[in-house]
Amino acid sequence: MKGILGRKIGMTQVFTESGKLIPVTAVYVEPNVVTQIKTKETDGYEAIQLGFDTKREKLATKASAGHTAKAQTTPKRFFREIKGVDINDYTVGQEVKADIFVPGEVVDVTGTTKGKGFQGVIKRHGQSRGPMGHGSHYHRRPGSLGTMRPMRVFKGKKLAGHMGTLTVTIQNLEVVAVDLENNVILIKGNVPGPKQGLVVIKSAVKGNGQVNEMEDLVNYSTEVATEEVETEETPEAPVTEESGSEETAPEEN
Repeated sequence: MKGILGRKIGMTQVFTESGKLIPVTAVYVEPNVVTQIKTKETDGYEAIQLGFDTKREKLATKASAGHTAKAQTTPKRFFREIKGVDINDYTVGQEVKADIFVPGEVVDVTGTTKGKGFQGVIKRHGQSRGPMGHGSHYHRRPGSLGTMRPMRVFKGKKLAGHMGTLTVTIQNLEVVAVDLENNVILIKGNVPGPKQGLVVIKSAVKGNGQVNEMEDLVNYSTEVATEEVETEETPEAPVTEESGSEETAPEEN
């Protein structure tokens, strides 16, 4: 098990060399720092704590600043634990970068869904509306709340209320590409949360370390495009003899 914290940038698409289109979500993963290692002797379980997203010292509390100072790093905005790891492979202050994952690896992504505020039963639970004509006054209401005998509403009844801001994990997503230079991981499909939202990328619980074969992606870098243009053979233009604009008269004997 391994993991890293990042921010969701947004969605885009990439193409393989065979022309297949793959929708991907770009996640910015600034190098994480191991701020704490928890052991069974001291905490009752084994895990590592990762710090992500550097912030100014004046915005950090004394407790948070002192916690990160032990790892000899700057104050962090987010802290998350990754359980199930081999704590012997990590040390306090160690950096975890994007290359912890490889293209084709199967991962689980956890994020917080977008907040929708107070919503009705149609948007929140997908219920059907009532008739819209013929004198009907029942349109977007929840309908019957239950039978008459209990004289109460059962727990779990789907009613209007706060929607969104839930912690959701999407399992068995595939890493399409890893850009270590720009600290970006491309993940196939969509992941929960808004843009710039915090996401946690971990090894798939049901994947058992699965790594799929990935086809090479099309490279659109300027250097590669310039080399391809230079290597292409340009057809030579036919050479034509240009005649003078003034015609010379034949000499008289």
